[in-house]
Amino acid sequence: MINKWRTLSFKLWLTIITAIILSVLFAYSLSQYYYKNLYVEKLKTDLVNEASLLGADYSGGEISEDFKGKVEWFNSKNDSEVFVVNNPRELSACLPFEINYDTLISEEERQMLLDGKAVEKEGYEKRFEKNIVAAIIPLIDEDRLEGIIYTYIPVDSITVLLKEFAAKWMAAVLLFLIVAILFTTKWLKKLVSPIKEIETAAHRVSEGNYDIQVEVRSHDEIGKLAIAFNDMANSIHLEEERKKEFLENVAHELRTPLSYVKGYTQAILDGVVKNDEEQRKYLQLISREALRLQRLVGDLMDLSKMDSDPLLLNKIPIAYAQFIEDVLVKYEPIIKEKQLDLQLELDPDPIIFGDEGRMEQILHNIFDNAIQYTDSGGSIYIALIQHKEDCELLVTDTGNGIPEVDLPYIMNRFYRVNKARSRFDGGSGLGLSIVKKLVELLNGKIEIESKEKRGTKVRVILPLIKEEWNS
Repeated sequence: MINKWRTLSFKLWLTIITAIILSVLFAYSLSQYYYKNLYVEKLKTDLVNEASLLGADYSGGEISEDFKGKVEWFNSKNDSEVFVVNNPRELSACLPFEINYDTLISEEERQMLLDGKAVEKEGYEKRFEKNIVAAIIPLIDEDRLEGIIYTYIPVDSITVLLKEFAAKWMAAVLLFLIVAILFTTKWLKKLVSPIKEIETAAHRVSEGNYDIQVEVRSHDEIGKLAIAFNDMANSIHLEEERKKEFLENVAHELRTPLSYVKGYTQAILDGVVKNDEEQRKYLQLISREALRLQRLVGDLMDLSKMDSDPLLLNKIPIAYAQFIEDVLVKYEPIIKEKQLDLQLELDPDPIIFGDEGRMEQILHNIFDNAIQYTDSGGSIYIALIQHKEDCELLVTDTGNGIPEVDLPYIMNRFYRVNKARSRFDGGSGLGLSIVKKLVELLNGKIEIESKEKRGTKVRVILPLIKEEWNS
């Protein structure tokens, strides 16, 4: 029960019902206001005007029977009660005043009439034993109050009518409230049900069920919330799939060299090796697989650092062309061995602001790929071009190329064109992912174009060092 008070549907229900009740009370107050300030006040004004028109025929002196006859005739033709009073006793004109006699006008009203002012009255009048709205105008001869014209309308019938109206109105309001409560409860239940579905779905996602989707029933805010939830669930599902794939890839990449190490080591321990030359061959294989493991672990640690915390770079000005030439020196033996045609066209001017270690890592990955996937006798073209704000390193080879279907994913982690995962063909599938991350950390970008059987073109664009460093 306590939780029900805290639900959104109950709060909305309470707000709507409160608004309806306040609206009903406001409407009732407004009707009373209009009755008081429009109907009654207009009635008083009409009575005063009516009596004033009759009083205009009074020419002074003693009130004649003819004048009274005219007023009586008017009374017989009119809805209101109109009569002339000239009895001094009723006009509070007898001295001394009779204490036990209720005069038609009070002393205070007499003074107002003597001042020529009309008197308006509203409420229960004991003389007539009814609720009335009345107006009294004086008939004055010089300074004497000769009489008055008293006109009034009984409002008991109106009051009774208003009470009946109020009773029926309250009954109608009560019926309306019941219908409103039923309709509001049903409508809110329908309105809130998608939110409850999203809540249930969110709990299921928290329990690891990422396949769940909620139905989008509208295009309003709740519908948009459902779409956002489905997008979130899809993203989590996709990320979970990537995580599983990543762990599977890591396990596979670690298991393969470990299997070789274990197998060759066991062969030596079991005495399978027949001579020193064969033993040396096995040890070289073990060393190569250990090196492969070391590089894989290093790549994984680099990616982990780049994902978790911003990688701290030790940036210094680098003469880019000279730096490239220094890195290429390490590849001279293998280039000669594969009889590759290496063509260099390096602009000596570009100076970049980078981390030497990370820049060397970028170049090694790109050059490794170009040399590894270019057949013997092929060619590699490396160019460095300076632009106004940046410089472009272009590495083009005549290697195997990348199939068009694989190209969009080539920089994804563990993505390899050769799905066979041969230890003699390709690396861990992390190299280009690391290169892309490092280039982005240096505020640059990398682009790869390739055509199968025709070669690959890698373009790395990095910003030039700012003017203040040059000066």
